Parts: sequence; structure tokens; C-alpha cells
Amino acid sequence: MAVVTRLFVPIRNLTGLHPALRSLLLIAVGALVTFSFALYGSFMRATDVADWEVRRREQATVETQIDRAVQALTETMKIQLTWDDAFRATGRAGVPIDQGWADSYFGDFLWANLQIEQLYLVSPEGKMLRAWNRGLPAKGDEFSALAPKVRAALNIMNTNARVIGDPVRFRPLPDAQWPIAADGKPLTRWSGALDDVGGRTAIVTTASIIPDTDYAMLKRRPNALVAVRSLDPAYLRHVGEGLLLEDFGLQRQQPGSGNAIELHSPTGQSLGWLAWKPNDVGAIISDRTMPLLIAYLAFYILILGAGTVIVRQALRMARESAQREAEAKQDAMLDPMLGLPNRRLMMRHIDEQLARVSDGDAVFLAYIDLDHFKAINEAMGHPAGDAVLIAAVANLKAELMPGDVLARLASDEFVIVHRGPAGIEEAKKLGERVLAAFAERFDIHDTSVPVTASCGIAWAPEQADTHEKLLRLADIALFRAKQRGRGRYRYFTEDMNASIRWRKDLEAELRRALTCSSTCNMCTSNGDWGLEVHYQPIVHVAGRRVVSFEALVRWFHEDRGEISPGTFVPLAEHCGLMPALGEWVMRRVFEDCAQFRGREVSINLSPLQLATHDFMTRLHALVEETGVDPHAIVFEITEGVLLENSDRVLGVLSEIRDMGFRIALDDFGTGFSSLAYLRLFQFDSLKIDRTFVQGIEADLDGQAILKTIVSLGRTLRMKVVAEGVETLFQQQLVEAAGCELVQGHLHSRAVPLAKALALLPKPPETVLRLAVG
Repeated sequence: MAVVTRLFVPIRNLTGLHPALRSLLLIAVGALVTFSFALYGSFMRATDVADWEVRRREQATVETQIDRAVQALTETMKIQLTWDDAFRATGRAGVPIDQGWADSYFGDFLWANLQIEQLYLVSPEGKMLRAWNRGLPAKGDEFSALAPKVRAALNIMNTNARVIGDPVRFRPLPDAQWPIAADGKPLTRWSGALDDVGGRTAIVTTASIIPDTDYAMLKRRPNALVAVRSLDPAYLRHVGEGLLLEDFGLQRQQPGSGNAIELHSPTGQSLGWLAWKPNDVGAIISDRTMPLLIAYLAFYILILGAGTVIVRQALRMARESAQREAEAKQDAMLDPMLGLPNRRLMMRHIDEQLARVSDGDAVFLAYIDLDHFKAINEAMGHPAGDAVLIAAVANLKAELMPGDVLARLASDEFVIVHRGPAGIEEAKKLGERVLAAFAERFDIHDTSVPVTASCGIAWAPEQADTHEKLLRLADIALFRAKQRGRGRYRYFTEDMNASIRWRKDLEAELRRALTCSSTCNMCTSNGDWGLEVHYQPIVHVAGRRVVSFEALVRWFHEDRGEISPGTFVPLAEHCGLMPALGEWVMRRVFEDCAQFRGREVSINLSPLQLATHDFMTRLHALVEETGVDPHAIVFEITEGVLLENSDRVLGVLSEIRDMGFRIALDDFGTGFSSLAYLRLFQFDSLKIDRTFVQGIEADLDGQAILKTIVSLGRTLRMKVVAEGVETLFQQQLVEAAGCELVQGHLHSRAVPLAKALALLPKPPETVLRLAVG
């Protein structure tokens, strides 16, 4: 009031001033003072309101993000749970589960890809059937505390309260009304929430296991998978970075400052507080606008201009806040390294395109996978691998047409969404543009690197009516492109569906054959359904002596005849039968080994065999059961085995060698980095790939390369075997190159055990000595 008095009194005492003008001046000053106080109070109130609004929006964004995290975890798990194989192996209530399958495709897969610490396979009533902790089978002792919550979740699921997809009807089952989509496909029931698990705040989701094509298998409520993903500091830090929030973390007590929301379990139990440093804008607004307010008080004539500046500043702050929010949403939809749309944004874009597609047009999806990308990463390092991805994206962008969208699905997997005239011709044009992006070698870190890609193409609505179906059909076409030799594209055709059905039938018969060969001697003797092990000799060219054998699996089918290993071995790898098939071959060879009178026998090891966590345990058990001498067995591996996880595999190979087995590097020279692996591991022998022998008669460069490989093997104190020798001239050239051990049709094809033993001299004449390469 003293300030106001000092302001008004001099004006009243002004003399020589017209009373009307003096009154007008007093009114103006009074209005100025009143307006200034009102403006100042409104300004301070506005900063508080701005801070409150920002904090309220942050809280709403965090709550939405947590809800999305629960649903996103379930939707990601759904890909692994909506699968005929998963349903057969683990989903049928009351039927024993396939523990090996579940360990690989649930425990190991979901830990490796989603970092789900605890997993439980449960019956429809909530009984635990199998448990995993960090990808490994576990006893599940902690499940007893979680069981009531799981049963409550299953009860909620049985009401169809939460379903992934839009049900149009419900199929009556003996114990449930199951939701069905418009295309007749059963939909996934689920339940999820935050809860307290052993003193930890975690996302707990429960989802049903259902078939994806053979819907008739769903005859009653299936088993379900319960996942527990902790809200650990690393996960929350990642969430906070995505929301542009600092110091984002979980606290047990309500924080005294900052911004926070309280988390609750489904029963209302407090799970703690998510707290973070708020992005308050009040102080920023105050710092930036206070000088303008002071200038307004000093210069009344500039009051309108100062007011305009204040408004502009406030509007700019609002725009910046909105822009930060939009950038946070955009970052959640983009791949962080390449800046491409991720899977979720790509799926949304496909849905938008499908909603607007007109007659004669189609939405094309090109599914692209870089060939042998793991080999490039392993040989040149991950920085070089990142450079390859960046270069590939740049080349693909150069081939895009207006309106095309390039997105990243996984490490080296990309998709292009294209709108164009429906039909095969447009698919061919799209495929040619994809291959053109990889026509030239990539210059990576001053090195010219050949990079190719395989591509599968499908289009909608002619072939599919949803983004899920469209992606699945493009994936099938991609698989066919890889089958045909990679570095090419294929568009989806109906015969590919027939091929998929053929593979499923053959898979079922392979399971039967493997079971029959393991349990029924009759099957292996008459070849009706069983598998057999044949043996191909390895010959010392100087003495024409059989010094060892390679064991090769053969399948004789009652209706289909002999099925090539090139057909059923990849099938076994794809459907998870390779560990069982490999163990059956090892058992049979171990049992036959004693009859070869001191000759070594080689067995091929698949990458999937070595990848199983209990491979060494099973190998020790087989040695104990059969009594085989490990020194009589050579395990052959290709460099593809090492590419999967070189450090772990090299450790396993060392354990195998410590048991007394020998190790050979097969198909040498065909891979990306064979020489690098010769430095990593001291192999006992080296097998030169048949491609170096075929056509060697007229290839002087090939002869020189062959001689170099033989010299390299001898320098490293390894036996060297040349594969694929089919003519006497080829053998003479191989021998001239210094290689003394050969294998091929010139001497013998792979033959049954009795015929293989007939190739050996009779015991009195046999000299048990191995040729030294």
C-alpha cells in the first residue's frame, strides 16, 4: 500500500494540470496498478496450473504405458502360443506335455527374446505342469504363493473378459464357451496385471495355448502359460528413456518431491510408487517472461506489446510440450538404430492401407532377410554388421516408390509395404527392386563385402485379409526363396500352402519313424517305417585300404520310398526333432562301432544338437550305456555350428575332446570364415568340400587351391580327407595334391552295416593301422 500511496499522491498534488486530465491520469494509473497486480497473480497461477497439467499428463502417459506393457507382453507371447506344434506339445489338458519341446520353445525362447524371468505351464484349473527360471527348467517351488492369483486369472479368462481379437461367436466346449473370430479361428484368452511376486513388483500375464490352423484340436479348455517379468531398474530405465522422463524408477514409499503414481495389484495391494523428475515448465515460463513483466510495469505504453510477447511465449511453451509428447510417441514406434518404423507401426500402416484399398489395387508386403548376416557379424565384428544394415537400408530406400514404407521387423529382417495394381506382375517388379538393392557389393570399413538378401512377397486382399495373414504368407514365400538357394525372391502361390501341408504330413511320419526305429527292431530291419544308418568308407589311396567310415542316416518309407536326407534332415531341424534324431544316430553308431575292428567312425553333429542344454549329459549317458571307446569316434561339424555361438560351442567341443572323441571340420572352404575357425580350435582332421573336387580335371586354379588346402592341413598337423571323389582321374589329381585320404562313389556309396563290414579284410589279414595324412 505504501508503494501505491507514493504513486497516487504526487499525481493528486500536480498543479497546473486540468482536473479532467488529472482524473483521467489517476484512473489510468489505478487501472495500471490493478491490472498489473491481477496480471501478476494470474501469471503466477498460470505457472502453477502449467506445472500441474504437465504432471497430470505425465501420470496419464505412464499409466497408459504400463497398461500397454502388460498387453504388449501378452501379445508378443501369443505368437509363440498360437501354434499347432505348441498346442500338440503343451496345450492339451490332461495329455502329458513334451518337456523337451517346451524347454526349447517356451523356457529358452521367451527368456532369450523377452527376458521373462519366470514361466509356468499350468492346467486349466491352475495346476503347475512345468516351470522355468531365466530360460532353464526349475522346480517351481515359488509357484505355491502365486497359485491363487493364477487361478483367479484363469477364472477371469473363462468369462472371456479379455480376448485378443474380435470374437463373432462362441464355440461350446464341455467346460467353456470359446471365442471364435470371423474366419473360424479360436482367439486367445488372456489376463494380465501388475502384482507382487516374491517381494518383487512384476508384470504377471496368463495366456491360453491354442492351435493356429488345426482348429479341431481345441476340444476343451487348453493349458495356459503364466509369465512373470519384473519391473527391474533396467526395464524401468528403458521405459523412462522412451517417455523422456529422468530418474524413472520404482520406490516403496511415496516420494516427497517430484512426480509419481501409485501401483496396485488386482486385489488393491499397494505395489509401490513409480517416481520420476517432472518436466515442469512453470520455472521456465517464469524465467523467460518475468523480464517482460517488469518492462511492462516500467513502460505502460508497451503494455500491449509486452502482453503479446507473453502470449507468444506461453504458446511456444505449449507447442514445445506438445512436440516433446509427439516425439516420445514417435520414438516408441521407430527402430532406434535405423530410424525405421517398427513392427507395431508397420502393422498399423498395413491396416490403414487395407481399409482404403480399392478394386484392382492391392497392398503388397515384401519380407526381406539378409543372407548369412550372422557370418558377417562373426567374421567382421558387430560394428561392421551395423554398417551393413545401414548400407542395406540406404540401398532399399533408393529403390522405394512414392508411398512405399520400409520397416524393420528384427535384427536383419525388413519389410516393404507397397500399394499398386493387384497381380503377379506388380509382385515381380517389387521383387526385382528389392534384389537391385543388393546387386553391388557393399563397401564396409574399406572392405568390399558381397551381401545378398532373400525376399518373400504376398498381397492383400486377394491372398489375405489381415496383416497377420499377409505377414505369414510372405514368410512362407521367404522360406521358399531360401530353399531355392537364397539371393532371390519368391511370391506366394497356393501350391506353397500345399507344400506346407506336405511338410506337416512328412513331419508327423518322421516322428513316427523316429519312434519306431527307437523302439522296434522289426522297423529297422525291413525298412517299413524305420531309419537306418549306412556307412561310407574313407580310403587311403596309396594302399587302397579302408581306414575309417562316415555314418550317414537313411530313411526308407513304406509309401514314399527312400527319402533324401536333404529333405528330412532340414525338416527335423525345423520342427525340433534334430536333437532326438542325432541322439538316435549316435546310439546306433556307438553300438555298431565294435564291429569295425579298430576303424574310426565319423558322425555329423548338427548345430541344434550342440545348442541343447543337456547335450553333454546325454553324451556321457550314451557312452556309459553302450560302452563305446570315444577314441574310435570322430564328430564332424561345419562352421555353421560355430556361427551360432562360437564361445559356447568351442567350450562344448573342448569338453567332447576331453572325453577322448576326435573333432573334424567338415565342408572346409565353403563358408565365410573357415580359416578363422582353424585358429580358434585345433581340429583333428579337415574334410575338403566336394565342390573343390568336382570339375577339378579341367580347373588348374582348383588344383592349386586343393594343393594349398592340403598343405595347410598338414602344417596344422591335421588329417585331410577329400570328399566327392567319383572318378579315378579325380583321385589321381587329389593324390598329386598331397591328399592321401579320399571319400566318394569311386570306392563306395554309403551302404548298410553288413556290406560296410564286407569291405574290410578278414581279421587274420587286417593290419589295424590308420593312414596319417
